[in-house]
Amino acid sequence: MEENYVEWLVKRRDPVYAIPLKALMIAVCVISVFLALQTMFGIIIMAAAFIGTYFVFINLSIEFEYLYADGGLRIDRIMGKARRKKVFDCEKEDVQFVAPSDSYMLKDYENANTKLADYSSGRKDGKVYAMIYQKGSESRKVLFEPNEKMINAMRRAYLRKMVV
Repeated sequence: MEENYVEWLVKRRDPVYAIPLKALMIAVCVISVFLALQTMFGIIIMAAAFIGTYFVFINLSIEFEYLYADGGLRIDRIMGKARRKKVFDCEKEDVQFVAPSDSYMLKDYENANTKLADYSSGRKDGKVYAMIYQKGSESRKVLFEPNEKMINAMRRAYLRKMVV
């Protein structure tokens, strides 16, 4: 059997609240510096403000890495280009159907207890695909943005389970 291995990295679009939140955190840091110059308690507030700002900036910078190998798909969330967490992992046998997210054919594979998991960039111009995944009683609809190389590898592995 032919081995397939494709990696693809997609940066998530910053949410609407990201820019005002970052500006607010920077303002809090500046105010805490002036407060630290006034009182001893201000140094503790300044340290807390800087730590909070650090975590806000890291958690707002999110990328998704798709790893497709031999029919299985693994999706990792990378926060701040440093911390990685596995958010989705499936094998070839658990995949029910793969199609563009706006395809009418997905309706046949969804049921009432299907959970939605969005691992796409959130951009309007992105070509988003949906994968219906079922393992046991758990059913999920996973949204992701593969590149052409990954789509071709999936097409070879899934044959009748994929619509392009």
